[in-house]
Amino acid sequence: MLIVPGHALILLIGPPGSGKSTFAARHFGPTEILSSDAFRAMVADDEDDQRATPAAFDLPHRAAGHRLTRARLTVIDATNLRPADRRALLGLARAWNRPAVALIFAVPEAVAQERNRGRPERMVDAAVVARGASLARAIGDRPAPLLDEGFAAVHVLRDPVAIDRLRIARVGRATRAIRSPSRATRTAGSPARTS
Repeated sequence: MLIVPGHALILLIGPPGSGKSTFAARHFGPTEILSSDAFRAMVADDEDDQRATPAAFDLPHRAAGHRLTRARLTVIDATNLRPADRRALLGLARAWNRPAVALIFAVPEAVAQERNRGRPERMVDAAVVARGASLARAIGDRPAPLLDEGFAAVHVLRDPVAIDRLRIARVGRATRAIRSPSRATRTAGSPARTS
């Protein structure tokens, strides 16, 4: 059982084909999931059009900010493999005093490659999957730096069978935002304070 705060920002971290979107659809409501693929499709009518990526990431960041102001559980379904990919989202969570949770999908590369081949309409280049699997494995082997980035909790998911059996429980309930982002400040490891 994986317990998450009901007002958290959850970042799914892993390569294409690691099962992030399937996991999200199984455990979270459709309005809670902000998917880079869905926003890319919204912007370019094609979720695989990488040229639409800058605009496709602007939109979920804005939506995440609006959801976090309302203390709504927000799940970011993207690879999120580099610190730079996570920085702005973690800033939003900090600004609104919301816990950020990392779910790292460090499944074996062979599993991600097989799943990737199984979706020919959305197949990603095998080298991209390999590079992503390597990064996810490295993050999963050494997750402590994610805490330094600002995550309140980090969970490493490696075994596809265990991932399929995993259950999510939410604790706490969504509450109204009590601070504006311009007044809330927080440093890693310290409680929120107003300036």
